[in-house]
Amino acid sequence: MTDDALTVLKGMYAAEQVYLDAGGPGRASFEPLAPFFAPDVVLHQADALPYGGTWRGHAGMERFFVAMSAAWESFEMLDQEFHPAGDVVVVRTEVRATARATGRKLEFPILQTVRVAQGRIAEVWPFYWDTAAIAEACA
Repeated sequence: MTDDALTVLKGMYAAEQVYLDAGGPGRASFEPLAPFFAPDVVLHQADALPYGGTWRGHAGMERFFVAMSAAWESFEMLDQEFHPAGDVVVVRTEVRATARATGRKLEFPILQTVRVAQGRIAEVWPFYWDTAAIAEACA
């Protein structure tokens, strides 16, 4: 592993794609992703989202991916911009997704602040522009 935050984050996104290609939550092993996350990683999702709340540790991350999979039939990252600032990377991602419950298709941006410590992702703060639209599509 490297301590370079941008390298860690890009490695995690590549591992996430391997995980999803292998079947994702409930089907694939979390092992390709685990090395990129600190054992005490914290993911803060907006409470208004169907997968909202605070997710802690590797077990929490696994449960988060299951919750995301329950909400979204597809979740495609179309374009990403990475803005590193020391141990933090701000990532702007344009997403195209299809809600599992309603079949609604949405396109929306997500802005994430990701903190890396000792070569692993330690904390993630995603910001969604319109949590109400996402919650409605997934209801």
